[in-house]
Amino acid sequence: MAQNLASKYSAKVVERFKLKSLTDKAVNNDYDWTGVNAVSVYSVATAAMGTYTRSGQNRYGTVTEVDTTIQTLTLARDRAFTKSIDRRNRDESMGVTEAGKFLARQLDEVITPEIDVYRLAALGTAASVGVTAGATTSANAYSNFLAVQTTITDKKVPLTGRIAFMTANYYALLKQSNFILDSEDFAGSRHSGNYGTVDGTTIQVVPSSYMPANTDLIITHPVAMVSPMVLESYKTHVDAPGINGWLVEGRVVYDAFVLTAKADAIAKHTTV
Repeated sequence: MAQNLASKYSAKVVERFKLKSLTDKAVNNDYDWTGVNAVSVYSVATAAMGTYTRSGQNRYGTVTEVDTTIQTLTLARDRAFTKSIDRRNRDESMGVTEAGKFLARQLDEVITPEIDVYRLAALGTAASVGVTAGATTSANAYSNFLAVQTTITDKKVPLTGRIAFMTANYYALLKQSNFILDSEDFAGSRHSGNYGTVDGTTIQVVPSSYMPANTDLIITHPVAMVSPMVLESYKTHVDAPGINGWLVEGRVVYDAFVLTAKADAIAKHTTV
């Protein structure tokens, strides 16, 4: 006789891995988008030095007006999502689709990673190539790191406050390059995302899927990028028209801009 064995579903949900924002530390909030869709940023040129002439009318040189340039930063990312949760579906799945928990997962697993990937893509597009492209190995990981550092140092980027985004593979090869991290307590701080510093530059390891194609290292400074978050709206509607249950909706308006006058603060290593 066939046996119909009982089965039981657990109310405990197997959660996927998630990460807090990995790029917040690399952006600034120097400009205000409140009530506007675009912000125009001025850059002011300097004057070339010349030799003073001790006679004549223009002893300091030929007079020209101070030049300015304008970079207009227009918001382009207006993102949204929506999901329904039928009341019986929730009740008959032991409540695992509870609206508040779903929204928390959406923030942790979808929205935050999307913003991180978008910011890194903007940094990668603006970055100078700091070293001849090629595969990273344990023999060249540290020298490539130094070459990327040198690229922005030669452009007078501040030595303090720099952040290096790298893949886990680059970090592993860097550790094999016969150097010691500056931070003595880096091992005990991994849970908080602190991987220490290399030559004063903060290390931030990111999943390889976050990085632009063929890029395993980006070094930047927070002065280079502004990333406004002008709207975060999340709503849970109970028994919305046509739905017996919950309707979860969210909208996020954000963007990431590299300031033209500060683009020299970004350099990268590419693998091809």
